[in-house]
Amino acid sequence: MRGLRCGNRLHVQDGRKGGSVPDEAIASAIANWGPRFTAQGVDPNDFARVTAPLERWEDWLDAWAANGDAHAELARAAEAEGHRRTAGESWVRAALSYHFAKFVWLLDLERHRATSEQAVAASRAGLALLDPTFERVEIPFEGTTMVGNLRRPAGVDRPPLVLLFPGLDSTKEEFFHVEEVFLRRGMATFSMDGPGQGETGYTTVIHPDYDVAVAAVLDVLCARDDLDGRRVGALGVSLGGYYGVRAAAFEPRLVAVVVSGGAYDYGEIIPKRPVNSRAAFMHHSGATTEEETFANARRLSLAGVAEKVRQPLLVVFGKLDRLVPWEQAARVADEAPDSTLWMFDQGNHVCMNMTYRWRPQAADWLGAHLGADPGAVRGV
Repeated sequence: MRGLRCGNRLHVQDGRKGGSVPDEAIASAIANWGPRFTAQGVDPNDFARVTAPLERWEDWLDAWAANGDAHAELARAAEAEGHRRTAGESWVRAALSYHFAKFVWLLDLERHRATSEQAVAASRAGLALLDPTFERVEIPFEGTTMVGNLRRPAGVDRPPLVLLFPGLDSTKEEFFHVEEVFLRRGMATFSMDGPGQGETGYTTVIHPDYDVAVAAVLDVLCARDDLDGRRVGALGVSLGGYYGVRAAAFEPRLVAVVVSGGAYDYGEIIPKRPVNSRAAFMHHSGATTEEETFANARRLSLAGVAEKVRQPLLVVFGKLDRLVPWEQAARVADEAPDSTLWMFDQGNHVCMNMTYRWRPQAADWLGAHLGADPGAVRGV
């Protein structure tokens, strides 16, 4: 069998019949992201139906945006009939489809921005219907505005707070179901678009010192009467795992931190990342050449940083992670003085293929350190 590349399509010939298979970017996306999409709330049937016919990376955004449009139409119909919960749930599904439509898809930045704005609008519509505590918070940061979604558990006057740090090209719109895990355990959540992420990424680039963004967030949120600023934790996933360790090292207001799928040294792994992932890092770090991209990645290192973390640190990792070698997580855990390592032999990147084994348990771990009282939450 041999393959002949024509543009972005690989035609596989075996001497008996011809056919086509997805290009490398599509194949990589399907192989790496399926568990992530479904763990974050995409219906498995949607994932199978949308991705099955795709052969070209160019078509990825349109296919997922169309799926978002279908869920948005269901949301509007339900809202018109007065079914607020159904409408809200449909808006959340629409937001996830729009978000994943432009996820590391940078072939047309205007369409990327337009689809990003659809994700934001759908998420806001869904949260407004599903959670009366939802609040969009805008925070001044380095001459621009940092944006995040604040949610608080019902029946708790001054709950502890958990900051949620997205990864590369991830955004606050991806975290609805993660937020629910903490809310059910009596903790408030703040899903933030930090530098180089989501809406904040329109005017900023990736900051190796992400702790400065965390400090700006805490300056605002810790001053609120409806949150307990003395009980603040964080969860960072993927590149957000690096951010979580960095924030813990330099921000003493964080009481305990969970990280999953984070790198110790991003410069060591970026040459081996899929091409669409490298392109996303180039864009979000403000680089214009491959040389600048690699130089920016080398600045994301925890050498001399992890050892400064004095808070309890929970490191979650999967040995089958294709994007970050598991040895990097072990190094973080080795150097952080008060760390615990949960290494799952069958886990993939961020252990998205087995969130039932770590996400609720990590929320319990964080809740214990923050003094959360899940029994105070009505309906639990």
